[in-house]
Amino acid sequence: MRAVLSKTPGGPETLVVEDVLDPTPKAGEVIIEVKAVGINYPDTLIIEDKYQFRPERPFSPGAEVAGVVEAVGEGVKGVRKGDRVIAVPGWGGLVERLAVRAETVIRIPDAMSFEEAAALIMTYGTSYYALKDRANLQPGETLLVLGAAGGVGAAAVELGKAMGARVVAAASTNDKVEFALELGADNGLIYPSGPMDKAAQKELSGEFKLATGRDGADVVYDA
Repeated sequence: MRAVLSKTPGGPETLVVEDVLDPTPKAGEVIIEVKAVGINYPDTLIIEDKYQFRPERPFSPGAEVAGVVEAVGEGVKGVRKGDRVIAVPGWGGLVERLAVRAETVIRIPDAMSFEEAAALIMTYGTSYYALKDRANLQPGETLLVLGAAGGVGAAAVELGKAMGARVVAAASTNDKVEFALELGADNGLIYPSGPMDKAAQKELSGEFKLATGRDGADVVYDA
């Protein structure tokens, strides 16, 4: 099978596509025929040896995948050949077939595309945990999302609206703010990039207050 491999530390230009042996399922494992792979910021770090995990090379990046179960190993229960599933191996996803522990896969609805499923867990899971479990965001509250056009930021905009909040999206360019508005944000503002002096900080603070209303934001999410 084909695999995208990191053989030396560096950026995406260092990755190569090579043929490797097909995996076979061990006891308790399933083989996923990979249909889509979610690419996230940690993927750019892990190939540069800047992430908290440093897999032994050569390895394939790709932390989350979606696909179809192609084979099941001995003792596997609750997962069958042909199931549409997602998995989050942490790395190794940029391959045609991937072996994972059966208990780690999650079945996906038939109506969900593989592309949507492969981009679900890391970004939406992170933002859901932040907004629901940590911030306890409530309907009617005002949520200010910084970095609202990035992966977890965009997810926070959509989840905030789904939770009934008024969402104010902040990003560094007009195009990014417009993107967040298309996702459902109620209001948006552009903040400057680079270092800011005290005067600039005060001005930005005033813009935040103007965008969020008299009482300010109930929750601020700094992606």
